[in-house]
Amino acid sequence: MTPVSATALRALPDRETVVQDTIHWLERAVIGLNLCPFAKGVHAKGQIHYAVSAASDQEALLDDLAHELDALAASSPEKRDTTLLMAPGCLGDFLEFNDFLAAVDGLVDALDLGGILQVASFHPQFQFAGTELDDVTNCTNRSPYPTLHLLREESIDQAVKVFPEAEAIFERNMRVLEEMGMQGWQSLGVGPRCPVARAEFLVDSQA
Repeated sequence: MTPVSATALRALPDRETVVQDTIHWLERAVIGLNLCPFAKGVHAKGQIHYAVSAASDQEALLDDLAHELDALAASSPEKRDTTLLMAPGCLGDFLEFNDFLAAVDGLVDALDLGGILQVASFHPQFQFAGTELDDVTNCTNRSPYPTLHLLREESIDQAVKVFPEAEAIFERNMRVLEEMGMQGWQSLGVGPRCPVARAEFLVDSQA
């Protein structure tokens, strides 16, 4: 991964911009395209907590993740059902981000939260194994910034009861993205607004 320079760090988007970009992505793509049929409810009820990490390395991001995991576990589901933790300042390289997820799973276990919480992930350069980087189906898991999605196992179980054939969601999402094409996806305008953030992710993807 190409290191983020001090100049770039100073120019990274502020918390409000990161949150608004993420909400825009959530509303336009995740909910708008119905990529996740369970997102609309928690969004409408204001049960999503948005956290922005200022971390520039993995250790600092793990510290922020530990804080957010503890906070979610201690919160009432009615007030905070799920958390989105965005990290605009590090892990712009998808392969590095993907490797980092092993440490994420280890942290969940170390905090004795296995079976209570789990962490899903999204990334601006997400790429399914066996696909090309510009394959539009990768966009089902692409977000404006590297993002960790903290979920309650109980909420997942309840969602599965409502929609037991979860594999059908994946298959439908593939069809939706293939039909709209990359140009259609890009027309949604769900990437980061910060030019520096876009440049960093582009450099990382080409490294």
